[in-house]
Amino acid sequence: MASPGAHYYVPGPSKWPMVGALALTCFGFGMATTVNGMAVGPWLLAIFAAILIYMLVGWFGTVVGESESGQYGSNVDTSFRWSMAWFIFSEVMFFAAFFGALFYARSIALPLLGDLDHHALLWPDFVATWPNRGPGGAVQAFITMGPWPIPTINTGLLLSSGVTLTIAHHALLGNRRGPLTFWLLLTVLLGATFLGLQAYEYAHAYQELNLKLSSGIYGSTFFMLTGFHGFHVTIGAIILSVILYRVIRGHFRPDHHFAFEAAAWYWHFVDVVWLGLYVVVYWL
Repeated sequence: MASPGAHYYVPGPSKWPMVGALALTCFGFGMATTVNGMAVGPWLLAIFAAILIYMLVGWFGTVVGESESGQYGSNVDTSFRWSMAWFIFSEVMFFAAFFGALFYARSIALPLLGDLDHHALLWPDFVATWPNRGPGGAVQAFITMGPWPIPTINTGLLLSSGVTLTIAHHALLGNRRGPLTFWLLLTVLLGATFLGLQAYEYAHAYQELNLKLSSGIYGSTFFMLTGFHGFHVTIGAIILSVILYRVIRGHFRPDHHFAFEAAAWYWHFVDVVWLGLYVVVYWL
């Protein structure tokens, strides 16, 4: 006879995949019409956002209800863990592509261009140095972003948030609800502070350094890497806020808290990516 936790829960028919498909349809048409300057584009994107939020709240709410009612066994828990692991792997590949683009432009393409007869093939004043401003006058002069002070402060904030989240996890394992709530709240606040400082950094880059997304390959790789990382921090902070709300509601037990673990995995992944960004983008 199978153990009580070995059953596999089979959910009934669900409307949420269809709702998600409708949201993505609105997104596709919204993006296509927006980039072509059609007035309906922003409206379709707004509808997409509304449907997406509705789907996320409803679908995850259903899953939370099923989990808290004890319908999930060990097999479902294993399935969730594999799913989250593959999701984080896809995120690793996502950032690897951007790191690869930066490496290719800086360490392969630029030196190869420097070896050419650039007086005949490129432009007379070309110099194979990083950052490169492209053909003379094509890219406005800008100042690169250094590691001090904001990037270094943000590094300390993210590393500290990883520590506070780990402490919160140990508090959960010990069934100490007070410390769990405190350290998890502190983690969310550290993440929010990181985002506030990054927004200030972007304003400083545009207004005082003249560093923009259009500032050649340096500007594009800088803002794509740090911007997408900031987007992931935003998503992670929202996830942790939902977990905090569930903690306050009395959810999770020392032996049943995969949602907390999944959020922690994601947040630690974000921390590790930032360390790579801090070294490659700001120092090198």
